[in-house]
Amino acid sequence: MDQVSVRRANLALVLAEVRSSGPASRATVARGTGLTRATVSSLVGELIEHGLVREADFQQDGSVGRPGRHLEVDGRTVGALGLEINSRYLAACSVDLAGRTLQERRLVHDATTRGAEETIRALASLAGELVEHAGRAGVRMAGVGVAVPGPVAVATGRVRSAPNLHWHDVPVAELLRSMAALPDDLGVVVDNEANLAALAEWDHSHAGVTDLVYVTGEAGMGAGIVSGGRLLRGASGFSGELGHVQVDPAGARCACGRTGCLETKVALPAALRTAAPDLALAAGAEGGAAWDPQEQAAELMRRAASGDPRTLAGLDEIGRWLGTGLSVPVNLLNPEVIVLGGYFAAVAPYLLPAAMRELRARVVAGDAALCRVTGSAFGFAAAVRGAAGVIVEEVFADPGRVGR
Repeated sequence: MDQVSVRRANLALVLAEVRSSGPASRATVARGTGLTRATVSSLVGELIEHGLVREADFQQDGSVGRPGRHLEVDGRTVGALGLEINSRYLAACSVDLAGRTLQERRLVHDATTRGAEETIRALASLAGELVEHAGRAGVRMAGVGVAVPGPVAVATGRVRSAPNLHWHDVPVAELLRSMAALPDDLGVVVDNEANLAALAEWDHSHAGVTDLVYVTGEAGMGAGIVSGGRLLRGASGFSGELGHVQVDPAGARCACGRTGCLETKVALPAALRTAAPDLALAAGAEGGAAWDPQEQAAELMRRAASGDPRTLAGLDEIGRWLGTGLSVPVNLLNPEVIVLGGYFAAVAPYLLPAAMRELRARVVAGDAALCRVTGSAFGFAAAVRGAAGVIVEEVFADPGRVGR
């Protein structure tokens, strides 16, 4: 390893120590990292220059005398941009490394009819607005994360197949970089929406959990899997396609071209057809694409809460199919918790009783293997939050990139 690589690794080591144990003195950081005081002081100076660490007065309760100068994570001038492409909307979220949300935007957009290039051009325009807003606040972006509903070759930023968008082999990272005129040194990470949502939920609400499955229900259905404390991508990065497990050979044709996939039973369009047929007709009518899925989910919840018999019976049926689907990762992976996202989270009180009954009947190992099932902390915003969060983690893993 050359000297530049060693220094970058040590910058990350020092920043991680400050992050985990701060406020901390230089001496504490030196002890925690095993580096010399002189090396720590030099590295801290660089981290302060990059805006990632700051010095703050620190006084232990009950102590007297002049407060010591201790180190803590700063990050108020360094930001991360998260973007999401959904079949029915575009979303953006900018955050800084201090944990503040700078701006959130959501734009109704029918990606299924407007195509990949037009959609990415609209996303680039949205990204430009948030980057400009952050710049006026004195925050420079360290990178851009993009969540998409389909399998992604993460190394190249290409969407291999997104059936609900009708996209195949789309170079999302390349197109976004060109259309948004992003500088070459600004990293762009493209990943599956469920993967990024799983990371967001895990970091926010389930940090102590090593085995988690996030299941999202919107136009389609997918899963993000954390196994052994790491995101499980599979050999080619295409893991988590739970929505395309066949559950009914005689069922409806799926957007992927197969028959009887789970998402044909439980994704939001199926939920509308089953629990609120008039809403399904409205969504399918001319202009229906302008109806945001979040609003559709809210209307389902309103009807269920009012005791509408058709809605309650429909959600109970969807819950049974959902329980069938959840039994697959429970039997294969034995997770500690399953997090329901998208519209599943909105109507969870009316889905979970039937889902848990079905799940309990299908778990091979019995109650010992049953896991906790809970709603998402972020709801429909989980994927875009995760897209921003993956950039934040990249900066903590390689803080030298901020100064390059």
